[in-house]
Amino acid sequence: MADQVKILVICGSLRKGSYNAALTRALPELAPPGMTFTMAPAHDVMPMYNADIQEASGFPPAAEELAAAIRSADGVIVVSPEYNWTIPGALKNAIDWVSRMKDQPFKDKPVALQSCSQGPLGGSRMQYHMRMMFTYLNAFIFGTPEVIVASAQTKFDKDMKLVDETTRNFVKQQLAGFAKFIERVKA
Repeated sequence: MADQVKILVICGSLRKGSYNAALTRALPELAPPGMTFTMAPAHDVMPMYNADIQEASGFPPAAEELAAAIRSADGVIVVSPEYNWTIPGALKNAIDWVSRMKDQPFKDKPVALQSCSQGPLGGSRMQYHMRMMFTYLNAFIFGTPEVIVASAQTKFDKDMKLVDETTRNFVKQQLAGFAKFIERVKA
């Protein structure tokens, strides 16, 4: 990488003991040189999206703050669990809010996805739905390698540190590939 690559990380889990939040904390040590990470502002403080609210009082400050963070990043990594085979409601709500903005922040933005689950599919169905949504929002979706951490309880230690070497290597490969992808998109 020639320059610094600024990545905004959006965690779809609100739980303190979340494997997805633990994965976000592992990213800096697994990243290529020059890749920096900023955690997205809280998205669980936004009211449920309602066009009447938008028309009456505009966008909530939290939605404006999230949109500004997305716009200022070179790329976005969404790390999220799967709820009921799809995107967690609070995360989907936040994306719904920012997607209604005149200068929609995901347009032409490189986006990579990661997920952890205690189940055998690792959040893959949520990632599929996210890919559809981000395609609609005209984001540039990074393809492979995918980071889908199944049986997450076996990949993290008691302190929630990612210790599984195979998983760590997949994350390293994805981050290196995402950095190159961002360079191609910028060009």
